[in-house]
Amino acid sequence: MGQEESHNEEMDLAQIQELCIVFMKECPSGALHLHEFKRIFGVPSTSEEESLYMETIFRSFDTNKDNALDFLEYVAALHLILRGNLEDRLKWSFKMYDKDGNGKLDRHEVKRIIRIIYKIKLQRNDMNMSPSEICDRIFELVDQNKDGQITLSEFMEGAQKDEWVMRMLKLDVNATGWVIQNCGKFP
Repeated sequence: MGQEESHNEEMDLAQIQELCIVFMKECPSGALHLHEFKRIFGVPSTSEEESLYMETIFRSFDTNKDNALDFLEYVAALHLILRGNLEDRLKWSFKMYDKDGNGKLDRHEVKRIIRIIYKIKLQRNDMNMSPSEICDRIFELVDQNKDGQITLSEFMEGAQKDEWVMRMLKLDVNATGWVIQNCGKFP
C-alpha cells in the first residue's frame, strides 16, 4: 500500500465513482461479502496467497465484524487504499498484522503477513530474504524495548525511521496501481 504510488497514480473522482457503482450493482442488498469482494477485485481462486491477502484486507475493513462490508466500510476502504495519508496507512497496516486485535504484534502475527506478501512478491522476483529473516530484522529494528512485541507507537516510529522497514510494514504490494489497472475490468 505504498504512499508513493498513491501520489503517482492517484485515482480521479470518476474512477472512484465507478468503483462505488460497481458496489451498488454487485451488492444491491448493501452488503459486500468476502466471496463478492474477491470476485470484484479479480482474485483467482487458484491463488492461495492473494486469496489470504484479500481476506485479511476484507477483515480489516469489516469494522463491525458482521462478515460483510456495508457501503460506508467499502468507501472508507477505497479512500484509505487510494488516497490515505501515510499515518493512516501505517495504522491500517498495523491492524492488518494484529490478527488477534490485542494492540501488539508478536512474531507469529508479523511472520504470517510477511509469508503472504513474500509469496506474492516472489512472483515478481523482488524479495531476497526469507520471511523469517525479514521478521527478525523488523523486530531488531522496531521492537525498542526488546519485549518480543511491537506496539502501535513502536510500529509507527520504526517505519518512519527506516526506509526498508517502511517498505515491509506498509504491506506494499501496489494496491493503488492494481485497482487503477483493473478499474475498467470489473463485471
